Amino acid sequence: MLSYRHAFHAGNHADVLKHVVLIQLLRYLGQKDTPYMYIDTHAGAGVYALDTGYAAKSTEYETGIARLWDRKDAPPPVAEYLQLVRDMNPSGKMRYYPGSPYCADRVAREQDRIRLFEMHPSDSKILEENFRKQEAHLAAQGQRSSSRGKRVMINKGDGFTGLRSLLPPPSRRGLVLVDPPYEVKDDYRKVKLMLEDALVRFATGTYAVWYPVLQRMESRQFADKLKRLQANGWLNVTLSIRAPTPDGFGLHSSGMFVINPPYTLEPMLRELMPWLVKALGMDSGAGFTLETGSTVTGPGRRAEENVSRRDRAL
Repeated sequence: MLSYRHAFHAGNHADVLKHVVLIQLLRYLGQKDTPYMYIDTHAGAGVYALDTGYAAKSTEYETGIARLWDRKDAPPPVAEYLQLVRDMNPSGKMRYYPGSPYCADRVAREQDRIRLFEMHPSDSKILEENFRKQEAHLAAQGQRSSSRGKRVMINKGDGFTGLRSLLPPPSRRGLVLVDPPYEVKDDYRKVKLMLEDALVRFATGTYAVWYPVLQRMESRQFADKLKRLQANGWLNVTLSIRAPTPDGFGLHSSGMFVINPPYTLEPMLRELMPWLVKALGMDSGAGFTLETGSTVTGPGRRAEENVSRRDRAL
């Protein structure tokens, strides 16, 4: 939906969960020398100002990054995420927040490839400008000759339909982040259809889907529908910072559904999520869920779901 601007929500609790998971998925892929491709189907603007514009008006970042900014006791995955955010704020003042494209660019290696889709004309323009500034900064420091060209490509189009043209990536290694606005109910259906097609083209790829946990039926049923996709395994983690309000408005909870997750992700989140709940929780409704399973069928194989589940509340 072209009216949606992620800047309103930049740095909130949902971004914290999404970006912590994203960075760890990329770190895992980077353990092998073989390059990987990172694909972002709804990239946004890349970098967001917290002290001006939309983010300053909504102040949603106060439910997320602001509550972690001065913490010194963060577990390693959160500490790495915080350091990435602090690196883009060298003055020590929290002014800028990285979107997923910036996180990926900072974690990816020179041989890795980044492909970004953004349909909103304003955000796609800002995204290009942010990468141009990043190129100039790194070139001045002698860190990288250029981050554009073959390494980073920005497509001003619809990621729902554009993804298929990139699968499978040449190296047969890749991560796809799916993070649409969900303001239109049809986005839930589009995500499922896109993933069905993607898994046929690139069955071994890792797919990370962010989604809001809302009262609407499409949101409540979404994770269960994704569990039925034909994949070797899945992981579903949700983070709630408070109980739902009586009127149902406001984002109190969100989730990351990962298809073909690395084996390291579940134990890392099992240790991490209780800390995040305590750090970001606002009332007794705060908590998390963590589920893993598989939906593989065929001769001699059966589908398995809900292998493990853990809940924590304040």
